[in-house]
Amino acid sequence: MTEEIVKQKFGYTLDNKIINEILSVGVFKSFIKDDIIIDINQPIRFIPLLLSGNIKILREDNEGNDLLIYFLEAGETCTMSLTCCMGTSKSKIRAVAEQDSSLIMIPAQKMHEWFHSNETWRNFILESYQTRFDEMLEAIDSLAFLKMDERLIKYLANKTILNNSNTISIKHQEIAEDLHTSRVVISRLLKQLEKENRIILGRNKIEVLNFK
Repeated sequence: MTEEIVKQKFGYTLDNKIINEILSVGVFKSFIKDDIIIDINQPIRFIPLLLSGNIKILREDNEGNDLLIYFLEAGETCTMSLTCCMGTSKSKIRAVAEQDSSLIMIPAQKMHEWFHSNETWRNFILESYQTRFDEMLEAIDSLAFLKMDERLIKYLANKTILNNSNTISIKHQEIAEDLHTSRVVISRLLKQLEKENRIILGRNKIEVLNFK
């Protein structure tokens, strides 16, 4: 079953040779929602390839508060962990399961070997860097130029895409932590969006109606 999922999620990008090597050396792991997959200052010994679910990548400020950087979807890898791996340093990010998720963990040294020996793997890594770089620039732009209500709308819209559903199961506190603000601010903004008939608030869930 794992072999089928790996081929389904990565076969369009990677050739059969590297797929077989991934299956040979990779370790299959499952995580439930809110599990910490990689933590800050943790030595990076494995590179995660996400097979199912979603993972959020967070940074921590000097006061210990988390700031959302980007989300990972199935078929992707965390380039922040790749960067730490290449520099043989400790993790600078926290990876948390946004949903129940399954991964195949690749020994860090294999990333170096394959980067030089396999073109499809090298292209996959470089494209991953480009995607994450663009997303990080977008995150910086949001922090610098968007008001909190605009950031909230963008956050909820991204959630509907990730979950493939207009109904999001989430607590106001979780949104506040992801957007680096207070629960009171988020609750107020959500109530305003509900008054504008753009969302419907429920118990620990939000139905997105219209963000045009």
